[in-house]
Amino acid sequence: MRSTASLFPAVLAGFVAVLVGYASSAAIIWQAAAAAGASTQQIAGWMTALGLGMGISTLALSWWYKAPVLTAWSTPGAALLATSLQGVTLAETIGVFIFANALILLCGVTGLFARLMKLIPHSLAAAMLAGVLLQFGLKAFSNLEGHIFLCGSMLAAWLVAKAVAPRYAIVATLLVGVLVAWAGGDVVTNRMTLSVIMPEFIAPAFTITSLLSIGLPFFLVTMASQNAPGFATMQASGYPLAVSPLIVATGGLALLLSPFGVYSICIAAITAAICQSPDAHPDASKRWLAAAAAGGFYLLAGVFGGSISGLMAALPLSGIQTLAGLALLGTISGSLYQALNHGAERDAAIVTFLMTASGVTLLGIGSAFWGLVLGGICYAVFSRLRRA
Repeated sequence: MRSTASLFPAVLAGFVAVLVGYASSAAIIWQAAAAAGASTQQIAGWMTALGLGMGISTLALSWWYKAPVLTAWSTPGAALLATSLQGVTLAETIGVFIFANALILLCGVTGLFARLMKLIPHSLAAAMLAGVLLQFGLKAFSNLEGHIFLCGSMLAAWLVAKAVAPRYAIVATLLVGVLVAWAGGDVVTNRMTLSVIMPEFIAPAFTITSLLSIGLPFFLVTMASQNAPGFATMQASGYPLAVSPLIVATGGLALLLSPFGVYSICIAAITAAICQSPDAHPDASKRWLAAAAAGGFYLLAGVFGGSISGLMAALPLSGIQTLAGLALLGTISGSLYQALNHGAERDAAIVTFLMTASGVTLLGIGSAFWGLVLGGICYAVFSRLRRA
């Protein structure tokens, strides 16, 4: 009985991670697929393939390493595709997927990405993670404006449970949120249907123009704005796993599934932080169970890929954002502590944090990458001046 009770927060953390991942960016995936000219049936098939790919990779890697390795699609990459695929044929789009995933696999095989990751100081990785998560933490409170009853009830439930039974704080928050949303008529169930749609194989076409103008930027954005924060998150959470094998595994699987609409499978950052937090399990060596649970929910989401949009429409976005923000508070505070704990690295860390939190996009690459770049420059300059 005690074993089952201890597993429940881990399973819930896995559920929340998948829910947040789909709720925050599933619409962007649909938009990108629609821009490529995919039909509604094909888009649903893409969602099925993505869910199955992420579920298989998350389950396999978490079990193999006994660490919370959560995979995800590239949200920045999807945003780039949504704005770049106008006028590109569906076959050329699949060609872009294959090209970019082949480059990612090549990075893993050569070890180039691993060597770059070793250059990032731990304090800067923690600062970048805190900057990435800051907006999610803020939404837990900014949603009080306009949704005072729902979000206020969730915040009150979290506060009471955190004081009385900290391990079950997110459980209580979720239950209260669902009850309040249901009572207020915010849970819309009339458009929820269960449907299984198989992915469709699409033969690729390769053109120099699409590969250079879309494929190359997509590859850079995916590595800089998704994989780099994902590995930094794991490092900051105390799981310094080997980089290259994970890049090979995720890039290889994405390459294999590219003709079915899988544009990327990456190492998750924000949703992974939910499974890597103490709220998922007090024992760090057991938090892989939360990621394994997320893998199971990914598989369910994949099997019912055609129902994802209806499910997302049924849940109030403000409640999901509040739940995510509260679930990440512990990770945010821990990351800030690690980032600012070393006096010699504090200035570089705060620059990294603020640049990342700004959300600025330069040259099509997100703020997480530029936060590390600017923070790294500050770190190098300050270190050199101190030695001089």
